[in-house]
Amino acid sequence: MDQSKGNPPRPTLQDVADATGVTLATASRALNGTYGVHPETRRRVLEAAAQLDYKANRFARGLVTGRSNAIGLIISDIRNSYFAETARGAEDAAYTAGLDILLCNSDVDSDKQMHYINSLIEKRVDGIIMNSVATLTKVEQDYIAASGIPVVLLTRAADCPMFSTVCADNERGGRLIAECLLAHNHRKAVHLTGPRNHTNLAMRAKGFLDGFRQAGDADATVVHGVHTMEGGYQMARNLLRSPYKITAISTANDAMAFGVIKAALEIGVRIPEDVSLAGFDDVELAALVHPPLTTIRQPKYEMGAAALEMIVKLTNAKHRMPEHRVLGVELVERSSVSKPRPQR
Repeated sequence: MDQSKGNPPRPTLQDVADATGVTLATASRALNGTYGVHPETRRRVLEAAAQLDYKANRFARGLVTGRSNAIGLIISDIRNSYFAETARGAEDAAYTAGLDILLCNSDVDSDKQMHYINSLIEKRVDGIIMNSVATLTKVEQDYIAASGIPVVLLTRAADCPMFSTVCADNERGGRLIAECLLAHNHRKAVHLTGPRNHTNLAMRAKGFLDGFRQAGDADATVVHGVHTMEGGYQMARNLLRSPYKITAISTANDAMAFGVIKAALEIGVRIPEDVSLAGFDDVELAALVHPPLTTIRQPKYEMGAAALEMIVKLTNAKHRMPEHRVLGVELVERSSVSKPRPQR
């Protein structure tokens, strides 16, 4: 005997809409928390849904619409406050658009990065936002593009022309740091950075070197390593103990600058009395360390929000053309940079 014949039909979204006298679209927006629904209308829809015991079947809806209403976000490490603020910008924009964010930490591992890309493609997400930690090969790019899923890179990736990008003006940021150090009469400086193939960091180093070269009588050197706090710490230990005399250190991000501060404390080098220090990003901790860090403020939250908006635009577009946005940066001067003390 078929027991299912005695079961009442499951309530539908249309039943919820009919019970509250609103359209199907309004009922959907109210249940999804989407912007633009009057609070009283949302209250009535939620009450009707509860009374009817309505439960949305997002999987079934996805089969009909071809969308999952989920966006993948791949970042290096959510513990880094830079990525946390970028992720928050994307998440807030996703909430407003009625979308969910699936967060993946790549841990600066190219294999793990591709693992998550495959997983997100299998889940049929509506788009992927990536802060690429490793250069995507041509084969990997073609594979991702063949999935048909829109991709926005949080980097200026000239070698990935098929994907949209949003980033800060990294080259200008590097130049602003150089100009700040030169204005304080620093003529011998080192820029600590990450891998040569990291596009954002490479543009910061380029701006920094160009700024010093234009000064004519100044000398700047770039040292490559790991662009983490531990990487900055290790490079600074070697640099500050070497006979190579400098008056200023610039780092590719604030995390590396914090590593420099740790190394300087251990060795007994004073900042800024013995060596000035400048970072890049302006994470929250930059204003709290001692001494407070001179750095470049980039619009981290706005970049995440812009990337999500671009994904939505690409998802709805009939013809997807890559879009590239570059957001402005500004110098934040604090007390970690001062004029060099005269040599005795």
